[in-house]
Amino acid sequence: MNHRFVLTGGPGGGKTTLLDAIEKRGYRVVPESARSIIKERLAAELSPRPDPVSFAQDILKSDIEKYRRVAVGEQATFFDRGVLDALYMLDAESALSRAGIANYVQLFPYNPVVFLLPPWEDIYGTDSERDQTFEESLKVFEGMKSWYSQWGYKTLEVPRDTIDERVKFVLQHVNSL
Repeated sequence: MNHRFVLTGGPGGGKTTLLDAIEKRGYRVVPESARSIIKERLAAELSPRPDPVSFAQDILKSDIEKYRRVAVGEQATFFDRGVLDALYMLDAESALSRAGIANYVQLFPYNPVVFLLPPWEDIYGTDSERDQTFEESLKVFEGMKSWYSQWGYKTLEVPRDTIDERVKFVLQHVNSL
């Protein structure tokens, strides 16, 4: 069984908070690439993001490095987004062929169950790394839901609930696999 689990969705759904809580329970967590890329660019006094294709390529490169660096045994490892998220961005810009995308999907598989966090207006906020509107977050969420399904993944929507209940939901599903 593949023990690499992806948590994805639109910005502001609580992925990072959920992953922090999962990590506190002793699980390995791999942080999102986009935030670190944006932080590095801001520190270098650049715009938060380069053009969409360059940004997606940078994220893809980082996600592949993280995927390869994490040796996964019997313990679940949770990824804040996955290689497929960057591929979605590249597809949206028509920057990669379907055959090229399919090749990446095959080379970098995750567990067939993907946890999808819906946008949550009550907790949504912007900051120096998250500048999308709530409406954009809704579009990304729907896009991720469809995108992962297109590539054979089953998406499970994590309910909007307390952090403890969200952790319980994810871990119960992981342990039942």
